[in-house]
Amino acid sequence: MPAALRSTAGYLAGFASLFLLWHVCSAWLIPSVLFPTPGKVLLKAIELVEDGTLWEQTSASLARIAAGFCLGSLLGIPIGLAIGSFPIVRRLLEPYTEFLRFIPATALITVAVIWFGIGETSKIFLITYTTIFIVIINTAAGVSAVAPNKIRAARSLGASSSQVFFHVALPATVPYILTGMRMAMANSFVTIIAAELVAANNGLGKMIWDSRMYMLVDQIFVALLVLGLMGFVADRLFRWGIYAFAGRFSPVT
Repeated sequence: MPAALRSTAGYLAGFASLFLLWHVCSAWLIPSVLFPTPGKVLLKAIELVEDGTLWEQTSASLARIAAGFCLGSLLGIPIGLAIGSFPIVRRLLEPYTEFLRFIPATALITVAVIWFGIGETSKIFLITYTTIFIVIINTAAGVSAVAPNKIRAARSLGASSSQVFFHVALPATVPYILTGMRMAMANSFVTIIAAELVAANNGLGKMIWDSRMYMLVDQIFVALLVLGLMGFVADRLFRWGIYAFAGRFSPVT
């Protein structure tokens, strides 16, 4: 059996066992009013798809995640490259990075609402904040991890500083950049849900909050499953990119 087919079969078996365990727990161990069965959740999901609610809430959260994640990555990558490449930049910016990255984005939700209101800007700011420092640190680590003998070999062949950067250092750093983006994406999902729980007019976080108020537990589980599915797909894409680049340029564990 091909490796890709074995991997797919393993994932399907894992998901099947998860849903089987879920069904057993909800049918015989935990009251269904607190832990609805997979079938009940599926029926609720179909209902939400048919009336457009699920797509409306999901697209709102995805748009915020995409905007903040892309902005944070676009800012974090060049800053990380600069920190990893130039000691003077590292000494200047590393203290700010190390200080701010230990302040979680969820702790800044109230500040973001005060600064930007409950509109889209506050959510995008929080996602950008939770993304940028992870990308900076991983990118800087990737530049620092480039094998010196590769750089010396390129210089001995007459490569200029810009050629060494674009043809040696940057390609070798790409797996680290993608790893940072992968980690930042997971944090983005956590942050956006927390932000939408506190201040939002729509989104999956708002959907979970409203469902809690009316004890619509099956609707909460629909939102949780959608979050897990979106996160799983995004993570698989990043893993594929990491392995592709790591196989071409440098080993990354």
